[in-house]
Amino acid sequence: MFTAKDFIPTNYSKTIEQGNFQWTAPSNIALVKYWGKKDNQIPANPSVSFTLNNCKTITKLAFAKKEISTVLNETGEKFSFDLLFEGKPKEDFKPKIQKFLERIEIYLPFLKDYHFTIDTENTFPHSSGIASSASGMAALAMNLMRLEKELNPNMTENYFYQKASMLARLGSGSACRSIKGEVVVWGNHNNISGSSELFGVEFPNIIHDVFKNFQDTILLVDKGEKQVSSTVGHDLMHNHPYAERRFAQAHENLDKLITIFENGDLEEFIKIVESEALTLHSMMMTSMPYFILMKPNTLEIINAIWKFRNATKIPVCFTLDAGANVHVLYPNKNKEIVLQFIQSELVGYCQNGQYICDEIGTGAVEN
Repeated sequence: MFTAKDFIPTNYSKTIEQGNFQWTAPSNIALVKYWGKKDNQIPANPSVSFTLNNCKTITKLAFAKKEISTVLNETGEKFSFDLLFEGKPKEDFKPKIQKFLERIEIYLPFLKDYHFTIDTENTFPHSSGIASSASGMAALAMNLMRLEKELNPNMTENYFYQKASMLARLGSGSACRSIKGEVVVWGNHNNISGSSELFGVEFPNIIHDVFKNFQDTILLVDKGEKQVSSTVGHDLMHNHPYAERRFAQAHENLDKLITIFENGDLEEFIKIVESEALTLHSMMMTSMPYFILMKPNTLEIINAIWKFRNATKIPVCFTLDAGANVHVLYPNKNKEIVLQFIQSELVGYCQNGQYICDEIGTGAVEN
């Protein structure tokens, strides 16, 4: 059984003065949602997600050894870094990175020894309403682990990816599901071997061919900033009247998905996925204070999908993140007719007619 202490290094066998790496990491979409967390970004319930392929963050990390690692910089901080977004300084992102480095310093003690330049960009439009924290933190974690691998060349591949996922989690919980694998589980679950609350793991059981190349078309209903952040939303689960039942339900639905992934029952898959999306938002609407992240057009799209599915019997369904945008999920073999439906009936509900075509991917890659 892993503990976080297993990821604290004792010493490094090599040194490196300077260099740079570049990693690309994708976003992901949860099928069973996690909502509510304990200390240190530990999830209150397990979740499972499809890794995406096209919605990605590309992060380049340049590093150079400082002359004296213990000297604080001019603002009294021991970490030295510049942050660029699409090649330009992005000061408002820096506090989040600062907090991340503070959280992970115990696991990467070399952080104080270097000055870092973090240059990051997304393949999807900035402020499109697609959560970039998962892909962004995953890409940064991969770069930092790549540096640690230079310092410790004997590191195993398994350790490399597990620690990268753990580090990503400390930046953004769902980021741990963006490291490796097409279907990723995060959180302890009795019937999924190797599952852990510390890091995401590739779903270890059989996955039916119908889920291979599964499509996710993301309808951008609202590209504005959410009026309630996910961090605040998670915290509101601490005294939520329905929290314990919700956490139990997530375990039950994950159990059902184990069977569904094996037998390819899309009818049952749709029930679980849509129910999970609506349950997530019902938790928001029944917290105190309560809030609603769906927009009128979110509901219009959901109703249109239900009507289309009833009329055509095509196994298309929706899921939602903590926001107004709608993820339309469907098998690859139905791609042509579902895209026609989206273009003819759903695009009008999207802000500026924008949507993004995505599909299942495999995780982070070094460029």
